[in-house]
Amino acid sequence: MKKFALSAGVALAMTLSAVAQAHPENKGYVDNTEQTIWRNSFGECWHDGFWTEADATIEGCDGYMAQAEPEPVPVVPAMVSAEKKFSLFFDFDSAVVEEDISAIVDYIGSMAVLDNVDLVGNADFIGNADYNMRLGQRRAEAVATELRNAGVDGTKITVSSMGENAPVASCSGKGAALIACLRADRRVDVTISGETKEM
Repeated sequence: MKKFALSAGVALAMTLSAVAQAHPENKGYVDNTEQTIWRNSFGECWHDGFWTEADATIEGCDGYMAQAEPEPVPVVPAMVSAEKKFSLFFDFDSAVVEEDISAIVDYIGSMAVLDNVDLVGNADFIGNADYNMRLGQRRAEAVATELRNAGVDGTKITVSSMGENAPVASCSGKGAALIACLRADRRVDVTISGETKEM
């Protein structure tokens, strides 16, 4: 009878050993083959004989609560100062904007901060200097109107004229050939300053 009891005890111990064991993932705790940790009637996790406080890293056992992952800190692009220049050209003795301004408008729209849109009107040397100063002013104001109509903040626009005092063309001759050669002087210089996002 004692031999039978001893054999039964050994068999039961072997069965429990096969069913209840500690997997590496649950170090220090008793679990089953599905790695589910055993709990007593109070819901407390069963320790094995080698459990230490350092093993208390299982969610819901021994008061351990997993730490929530910290929220990622958003990366804010750095702001850098930017300045870009454009030029718009005019027909002889005209202040009508014939050129497409969409590239200027698109660039302004791409800026994070618009500080200023500086418009400087210019004229060629043909004609009276005072008239050319006024013509440069009219050209700059015409561009300002087009930009405002396209949605650019008018409070950021400054307008001035250099008249014939800032030539870039080097021309000689007379008549139609001279007028054609001086086209580069009949312009509005556009300088856009502000800040863009550094990518």
